[in-house]
Amino acid sequence: MILGVALFVGQAFLYNAVTFDLGTLLHGFFGVASGAIPYFMAIFAAGNFLGPLILGRWFDTVGRIPMIAGTYLGSAILIALLAVLLMNETLTTNSFMILIALTFFVASAGASSAYLTVSEVFPMETRALAIALFFAVGTAIGGITGPALFGQFIHGGNITLVAVGFFIGAAAMAVGGIAELLFGVRPAM
Repeated sequence: MILGVALFVGQAFLYNAVTFDLGTLLHGFFGVASGAIPYFMAIFAAGNFLGPLILGRWFDTVGRIPMIAGTYLGSAILIALLAVLLMNETLTTNSFMILIALTFFVASAGASSAYLTVSEVFPMETRALAIALFFAVGTAIGGITGPALFGQFIHGGNITLVAVGFFIGAAAMAVGGIAELLFGVRPAM
């Protein structure tokens, strides 16, 4: 139960906060014109798509526990690095997007595996219900609070508060990675 909630809350908080607010962030802090935002969203989407595609095979060869924990903790480290660089005002639009794309390249592989983890710890008859429950709870906790909080920080216009939002997202993903290390299960064969 703890594992499922930690995995789903972490990914929902980070994903929804960044996805819903990326355009506003790019426009407000990096001066990206509204008409150019879709190009940056395509870069973000490419990172999300390529992560599971490239890293996915290692979940069954290296092992799910180290890969899930590694992807959650790795994305937490990347987003924390982004927050530090944002606070120091050393990021350009391009370096910001590179870090976002790398973070979600790693995070998307881990987030995808959360569904497998939850499905394998429940009996076949209740798997779909379990996935739906954890998705709903995770999205309710992380998916609502992430964009609401992050949006408040962005609209406040204070770069330090925006960095705090990224640190909170990093912490949420780190909790998911630690929960995987403590409570992760081996895949059903």
